[in-house]
Amino acid sequence: MATNSIHGMWSTRLAFILAASGSAVGLGNIWRFPYTAGEYGGGAFVLVYLLCVGMIGLPIMMAEIMLGRRGRQSPINTMRTLAREEGRSSAWQLLGWMGIISGFLILSFYSVIAGWTMAYAFRAAGGWFRGIDVTAAGDMFNGLVGDPERLLAWHTIFMVMVVLVVARGVAAGLEKAVRFLMPALFLLLLAMVGYGIQAGDFGGAVTYLFAPDFAELQGKAGEAILSAMGQAFFSLSLGMGAIMIYGSYLKGDASIAHNTLIVAGLDTLVAILAGLAIFPIVFANGLAPDSGPGLIFQTLPIAFGEMPGGALFGALFFVLLLFAAWTSAISLLEPLVAWLVENLSFSRVRASVLAGITVWLLGIVCLLSLNAWSEIKIFGKGFLDLFDYLTANILLPLGGVLIAVFAGWLLSRSSSVDELQLGEGLAYRIWRLLIRYVAPIAVAIVLLNAIGALKLTGLG
Repeated sequence: MATNSIHGMWSTRLAFILAASGSAVGLGNIWRFPYTAGEYGGGAFVLVYLLCVGMIGLPIMMAEIMLGRRGRQSPINTMRTLAREEGRSSAWQLLGWMGIISGFLILSFYSVIAGWTMAYAFRAAGGWFRGIDVTAAGDMFNGLVGDPERLLAWHTIFMVMVVLVVARGVAAGLEKAVRFLMPALFLLLLAMVGYGIQAGDFGGAVTYLFAPDFAELQGKAGEAILSAMGQAFFSLSLGMGAIMIYGSYLKGDASIAHNTLIVAGLDTLVAILAGLAIFPIVFANGLAPDSGPGLIFQTLPIAFGEMPGGALFGALFFVLLLFAAWTSAISLLEPLVAWLVENLSFSRVRASVLAGITVWLLGIVCLLSLNAWSEIKIFGKGFLDLFDYLTANILLPLGGVLIAVFAGWLLSRSSSVDELQLGEGLAYRIWRLLIRYVAPIAVAIVLLNAIGALKLTGLG
């Protein structure tokens, strides 16, 4: 097996940790986690979520990094090479294709949502939130989403930002970007938590997040467990090729287990800190913590409009969201760019521009589904919602199951022992138990539940 990737290598272990954390930390942590926790009662959901990270997220992330480092290529070529090395069917390269297609679809609508964060950062700084009520906040958001020209402008700006980073390569582009963006993201997040302590109901937020009340799950425990399982899996960016390609740039002497623990820990820390930043503001203003996806773009602006320093901290919050989206987006484009360079002999710049334009075009379909094409429905969903559902609930869990099956059952024991560098002691045996039995069964349950829900929607 190759000892280095043709695309470059992370210069240090810290660079990999920042990059992988940047891929994992995204809108799912800062936008989706708080409102999902709110929907399922706070602390009880957080506890279930943490268990799912440990028993499902960690072993699959270790497996994906291991496969990436062993193959040292794009996900498609990595799976083809590893399957050949282990005497398995070349059809396993379809796992790589699935990851790249998932990342491609996710980035097409992710870029549109990232555009919302940029628009709201300017609106917060300009004092647009001052004195607004529920109706005005709803009208502001609906006005943005209903304007295809403005959405196209923000979507275009964001995709240009992503392409500029990826085109510069691993060392000069990805690594330099995450060395700035990730520390900045943590500083902004800590500033928002500090603001929540000073101006919000921080005690109420701590109680809500860390004092489990399992009565809150009454009647919806199964739904909450599935949601926590899905959130734990998807917040770590698993199954979309990003972690696999980043693993291919990791030096051979770096501990996969140790680095995975750090990355998963940072990802979880960001989700918890996001809750500690958002819920004090929500509670201090008497707003509902279970207001769903509108929590960030419709509920929080009302709070920022009423609080001292709301214009500044509102702008900082949406810049924080933008940074989280940017670090994830570059990891979503990288696997496709790597494949174009390897298979079509494209230059790095040409591959990045071509991949970026293709995603940009598909993103136009997503943003039009929110307004001009809102009447077009497939399985009862517009294009943006459909891409979100198909990737988060079907393609990614299917990818996760297949990663677990290949790493746990088809990759030889000697290969996994060699790559993980854990020896054959207790730590390795625990990982092997989780990757062979616990993780694939748990993720398969999420997958089957999602397929069943999609069928019901389609029939309805």
